[in-house]
Order: sequence, then C-alpha cells, then structure tokens
Amino acid sequence: MEERTEINNLGEFGLIDHLTRNIEIHNAGTILGVGDDAAVIDHFGKQTVVSTDMLVEGIHFDLMYTPLKHLGYKSVIVNLSDIYAMNAVPTQITMSIAFSNRFSLEALEEFYEGVYAACERYNVDLIGGDTTSSQKGFVISVTAIGEVAPGKFVKRSTAQKGDLLCVSGNLGAAYLGLTILEREKQIFLENPKVQPDLENQTYIIGRQLKPEARPDIITFLAEKEILPTSMMDVSDGLSSEILHICRQSEVGCVLYEDKIPVHDDARQMAMQFGLDPTACALSGGEDYELLFTMKQEDYDKIVLNEEIAVIGYMTGPEEGAHIITRGGNKHEITAQGWNAFK
Repeated sequence: MEERTEINNLGEFGLIDHLTRNIEIHNAGTILGVGDDAAVIDHFGKQTVVSTDMLVEGIHFDLMYTPLKHLGYKSVIVNLSDIYAMNAVPTQITMSIAFSNRFSLEALEEFYEGVYAACERYNVDLIGGDTTSSQKGFVISVTAIGEVAPGKFVKRSTAQKGDLLCVSGNLGAAYLGLTILEREKQIFLENPKVQPDLENQTYIIGRQLKPEARPDIITFLAEKEILPTSMMDVSDGLSSEILHICRQSEVGCVLYEDKIPVHDDARQMAMQFGLDPTACALSGGEDYELLFTMKQEDYDKIVLNEEIAVIGYMTGPEEGAHIITRGGNKHEITAQGWNAFK
C-alpha cells in the first residue's frame, strides 16, 4: 500500500512550504517569488502580458484517466499557450488549487511534479498562488505572465483582407485521444476487470493528456522578422477560432480542406471511429497550436518551415467565412465545424 499523508496534518502554510520547497528561479525578472505577501516582477522595459485559465474536475478533466502529473503539466501548458498566442514569451505563473479531502499529500506532490516539469521545460517561474479546500473535486486556476517588446504583441482583431491564414503543427489529434480515453472508461465502468486498450496510440493520447505549447513558432517568426497580423491559440477547435478572428477583425475567409494539417495517426483513428478527420480538426479543440494571419509578402519566409501550414486567406467581410472541400464544394464555416458537412 502506498503511503497516504492527510493534508490536515500539515495545515495550509505547511502544505505550501512543502509543495514549494524546491522552486528554482529561471528568469532575471523574477525579483521576489513564493514566500512573501506578493511576488515582485521587473520586466526591464518590456510590456507585460497576463492570462488566466480555470480547470474544473468533471468539466475540463476526468481523473479516471488523467494522471495527476499530466494534469499538472497540462494546466501550465494551456496558460503558456495563451501567452505565446499574443506573440509574447511567458516568464512567470501563479498556481491556485482547491481540493477535497480525498486528495492526499502524495497526490498533490504528483500534481506539482507535472507543474514543475512544465516550468522547467518552458523556462517559467512559479511565483505564487493559493491552496484551499473544496466540497468535492479538484479545481485549478493558473495565471500566466509574459513579456513582449513594446508594440509587438499580436491581437485577434487586426487581420486584413488578403492576409494568408496559417496554423502550426497539426489538428484534431487531441480530440481523438479524448475519444479513445472516453471509450475505454465506458468499457471499464461496465467491466472493471478489462484492461484498457489504448491501441498503442501514444501520439494521439499524448496530445490529449500532455499537450505542448509552441514557443518554437514564436522564435521562428521573430528570427524571420514576421509580425503576424493577428493570432490566437487553437483551444476550442479550428472553426470557432477562425470565426473569432473573422468577427473581431471584421473580415471573411476562405479555408481549404485539403490544406488542413492532420497527423496520419489521427486520420487513421478517425476512420476507425467512423469520424471525418476534417471534422475532428475543425471542432476537436485542445490542440494548442497557433492560428495566425500574415501578409502575403512574407510567404517566402515560411515556405520551408514544415511546422507551418498555409490553410487559406482572408477576404472582405461581405464574403463570410467559407471552407472549400476536397471535392471543390463551398460551405459556410460554423462554430461546430462539422455542420458544414451534413
């Protein structure tokens, strides 16, 4: 039997001391971190970018198939992704959690192992937060802070007619990973003796349980001196993110189905489930890729980057947002994405 330490043996301050005892500072801008009434940050003339996300058990994650270490990692990543989506570099986070008495100290340590792994990998400092009890379940709130050279942040509302529409990486795999995990959960609930069969789908399940953000794209754009005209991260699915940019920038767009990047593993898994891979990419969400627009004259600078796909272009607002299918048909893009394919 694994050891189980009850949280109430430590008290809140003891718990915070315990969970934050090994923090390492990565950024010169972190003047004062955990352990005082507030943290102190100096961004040396840069502009500060701030984003907050909340994750609630039963709504955003299911602990039946989500290891706590992965959850800690993912809860940091989803916030860092929002900072990169502003063309900024994340430097600090605060992490607040509320948990019921079904969580032991060992469980929280496992969660924080994932948090620290993400901070280490993305060079970010954990500088504060709060712990409190909840009636039931686990609630996580993360605030990410980043920095950007003055005037270099990129909004959703500045795309222009004629811009190219681009996306990093590939789309739809995270949704398919979730579909596999949900299927295995149902089988397990019906027969707890059956071992889950994840079909060696390491890539797809990894995209769901341990996503990564895209600092490499931000670095690449800076090196090539490309300032995107608009940008956001793909957390809710490609179609709803495209519609956000169209609405906020007051433009339309043409998206080409055959240009949407889908990983081979995801394509095969979609077929197995009887799903349309394009529908998974359009509506799946949780890919944490970057969707951005840029001027046509910058095209030559990205053409050799295999991590960036040009998937369409922006039009006048009167033309609306459309997708051109492989068969050459034109459909209106809806927030659900796959309504277009009925």
